[in-house]
Amino acid sequence: MDSATVTGEDYSETDLHEQTWERRTFTDCDFTGADLRGLTTAGCAFVDCRFTRADLGESRHTTSAFRNCVFDRTTLTDATFTGCTLIGSTFTDVRFRPLTITDTDLTLVSLSRAALSKTSLKGLRFREANLIEADLRETDLRAADLTGARLTGTRLGGADLRGARLDADALVQANLRGARVDIDTAISFAAAHGLVLD
Repeated sequence: MDSATVTGEDYSETDLHEQTWERRTFTDCDFTGADLRGLTTAGCAFVDCRFTRADLGESRHTTSAFRNCVFDRTTLTDATFTGCTLIGSTFTDVRFRPLTITDTDLTLVSLSRAALSKTSLKGLRFREANLIEADLRETDLRAADLTGARLTGTRLGGADLRGARLDADALVQANLRGARVDIDTAISFAAAHGLVLD
């Protein structure tokens, strides 16, 4: 693990908990079943890596990138992502809550059916993300960018969407009953549903 750049390495079922990694790059690496609890990363890059059944609970990530990675049945409880990018990554049956995520780019991320209720997602970028049937009830989505996001069946009851960017398709697809919105979004919602505003 001393090399700053690693390609194609198999770390499956490896005990790597509470390590600290800085400015390292992992490409096409397999972390299936790895114990990564308490891992700290700073300025690292993970590209096309697999974290199937990996335990990343209580891990801390600052300005790290997880691009096109697979998180399948992964544990992320009590994990923190600050200033990170998760572009193009896929999350399936992942345990998230509680999760702290700030100033992070989730463009093109797949979070279909993700259970993220009561999570703060304020100001995050979800451009063209797959949020189909995700549970986002009572989430803080203020100023989040949901442009192009797929929201069919997404549950947003009680969510705070003030200042969020939602396009017409999202306003039609999502279940916004009980969500809190600003006046601009309310007007856009009405227009998207065919109402004529005079």
